Amino acid sequence: MEYGHSAVVDTVIYRAWVFDGLGNDPVHMDVAIKGERIVAMGELSHLQANHKIMADGLCLAPGFIDVHTHDDLELLRNPIMAAKVSQGVTTVIIGNCGISAAPATLTADAPDPMNLLGDKAEFNFMHMRDYIAAFNVKKANVNVAALVGHTTLRNNVMNNLDRAATSDEINAMQLQLNQAINEGALGLSTGLAYHNAKCAPEHEIHAFGEILKKHNALYTTHLRTEFDAVLEAMDEAFAMETHFGIKVIISHLKCAGKNNWGRAPELLAKFAEQGQDSKCSCDAYPYAASSSTLDLNQVTDDFDIFITWSESHPKMAEQLLADIAKQWGLSLLDAAKKLQPAGAVYHGLNEGDVKTILAFDKTMIGSDGLPCDPHPHPRLWGSFARVLGHYSREQGLFSLATAIHKMTGLSAANYRLHDRGAIKVGHFADLVLFDADKIIDNATFVDPTLPASGIHRVWTNGQTTFKDKQILPAFSGKFLTSQGVIHD
Repeated sequence: MEYGHSAVVDTVIYRAWVFDGLGNDPVHMDVAIKGERIVAMGELSHLQANHKIMADGLCLAPGFIDVHTHDDLELLRNPIMAAKVSQGVTTVIIGNCGISAAPATLTADAPDPMNLLGDKAEFNFMHMRDYIAAFNVKKANVNVAALVGHTTLRNNVMNNLDRAATSDEINAMQLQLNQAINEGALGLSTGLAYHNAKCAPEHEIHAFGEILKKHNALYTTHLRTEFDAVLEAMDEAFAMETHFGIKVIISHLKCAGKNNWGRAPELLAKFAEQGQDSKCSCDAYPYAASSSTLDLNQVTDDFDIFITWSESHPKMAEQLLADIAKQWGLSLLDAAKKLQPAGAVYHGLNEGDVKTILAFDKTMIGSDGLPCDPHPHPRLWGSFARVLGHYSREQGLFSLATAIHKMTGLSAANYRLHDRGAIKVGHFADLVLFDADKIIDNATFVDPTLPASGIHRVWTNGQTTFKDKQILPAFSGKFLTSQGVIHD
């Protein structure tokens, strides 16, 4: 409908610098919201509005899309989603790194790294539709779209994950993946570096290719290694596009380990080798440190390893592994074995590589935050503000428009989220209003849960979820699918 002089809308945001999310320069204008959608843009002083917000030069961007999260169970556990909403995130992609809350059947404790998501009692979703139903009860303050984890599928059908799947087990996993995509999943993720998936040979992964192709679904992967053989691991990932013509997204692209520092240009050249028609892309987080479970294969004295939690020795958490080893009179490796199961932050990346990968035109932003971690990596609370404040404003790595594109329009296009990721009439009103001069991450490795500064307001589907440094319980999030179907 035309919004003329007699029209009444819910909200008008006046005099904002509007970034469309597509990488274009901002335009100074007003934006109107009615219900869940953006209904008008331009000079809107003629409209009657129930809520009038004077932006006075603040920036208005599409709500940020966190393409790499492990929020599967956190959305149900804490639907307020403070870590995300406080930094302007309105949509999260779950089910990354081969681990997903659905479709999952646990007969014992969650195996590593599924234990990053939560405890056995929380895995109650034998089918993707069960998870969607649970989400639609809780709603949450953010939208969600889901991948199916390969390790989760393996755990559903295999009695021992330290081997390749049999043909019967592969058939069972294929059926589960096909059903989950039919019910709303976006595609498949793998975590081939982890102990419980690394025994899966390439043919086991390729067994899912035809299903993904049939559905025009996605394949995302935590590479088989991010260390010395990272280029070969990228070849394995890109083979899914070569053989099946499906979109491949490499998760948290990085040059891990001191031996690999400086190799970022080699990694990016691999994308070019796929050719101009390739749709492969990647995500990255804006920090020179990674975080996961404590992996004995990554124990080294080349860089600091910070222990975030330990089930066997909880009092040793929040210390460097080197200091713990010294206290115990053990080698680093023996100390790590004694701490198991445990979590760690690895300061094993090079800042130059991080910047090179972030600036790559195919790179989206994903936090890879671990909400269950009692001492999380600061990326959980700070990633998006850090890209805008530290890397765009302070470092000049890319323009503000480009930074926003990497966390909005580019992400929506790659994950096929319809009517999201751009400020356009007719699109859903997922929006963030922020001060470009003040936005910055405050979370640190010492104090990792400090909210970002500079965010003024956040809307998810037209409802305010953040205002004046306060999270509001709008619970207006939706479950999103690549078909644009919203499951209510």
